[in-house]
Amino acid sequence: MAIRKEADNKPRIVQVTPAAGIPGGEFRIRGSNFARAEDRPLVTIGDTIAPLIVGSESYIVARVPEAASTGEIVVNLQGSSSAPYSCDIGIQMADGVHPVGNPAVDQFGNVYATLSGSRGQKTPVSVYKVDINHNIKPFLTDIMNATGLAFDRDGLLYASSRYDGIIYQATPSGNMSVFCEGMGVATGITFDGEGNLYVGDRSGTIFKISPDRQIYVFATMEASIAAYHLAFGPDGYLYVTGPTTSYDAVHRVSSAGEVEVFYRGLGRPQGLAFDHEGRLYVAASLKGSRGVVRIDDNRKAELFLSGPHIVGLAFSPTRDLIVATNGALFRVAVDLGPLYVR
Repeated sequence: MAIRKEADNKPRIVQVTPAAGIPGGEFRIRGSNFARAEDRPLVTIGDTIAPLIVGSESYIVARVPEAASTGEIVVNLQGSSSAPYSCDIGIQMADGVHPVGNPAVDQFGNVYATLSGSRGQKTPVSVYKVDINHNIKPFLTDIMNATGLAFDRDGLLYASSRYDGIIYQATPSGNMSVFCEGMGVATGITFDGEGNLYVGDRSGTIFKISPDRQIYVFATMEASIAAYHLAFGPDGYLYVTGPTTSYDAVHRVSSAGEVEVFYRGLGRPQGLAFDHEGRLYVAASLKGSRGVVRIDDNRKAELFLSGPHIVGLAFSPTRDLIVATNGALFRVAVDLGPLYVR
């Protein structure tokens, strides 16, 4: 009977949400036997102690520590430990960057991120390249306030400047030229399946630039205090976020330029991307929790990844989720499949 009693008192994890996190994010742990008398539980993620935010007999909120590298969560109490519960933890790829939107990933898995700086600030590097071994090196210079990044079908990288409204084009070796000018306060950029480039202008216009560099006004939206972030969905719509308030929407734009609300209720939504099943991921907060929000085909939203200061994301060819904060890049092995390509 004594053995049975000890087993009954052992901490037990039933559920952990969200499914993934980066340092500074928070996991909500539900289960039983997490507290006893005056004793507080000890939570570890891998071999690292996770700071406890909330602790009760059946519910814990624990913060992802900076040193966490593996996602096995264990609750310890009075010498008894729960069975490990697996979650996905983001591993830092690089710091010293300053993304203000989505990173870009090439066909080989190299990740590109901006060192954007404050408006009018000349930074020594405009775009960094991080290879699959997490080695970082300068890739582009001399772009003032590099903002949005996107690859075309031929593997050329495009970068917008919110300072001068220019879209720059770069070869894989880093040779740069001007692709088009006059894009206003140019922010997010993306390509459709026909090779047309779309550019978000913070003052309220989304431009469409054809492969022969003809420029059209594709859609008009409310001016944004931050930026427009763009991504094409598997339904052929252009999805757009532009953070203005604490109760913002994801909009989508038809091929005819008609704008509608796809989902409302996110806090300051920014970068966005689709997985192989057509689910939308948005850097935003949901019900006060910041991270990456996933929205399914039924427009049901859930916090998928927890973490602070996230501004953008992208999927890699190796099925990892690349998460960009305002100062670093993280790789999360979530195994969701490649980003949808038309």
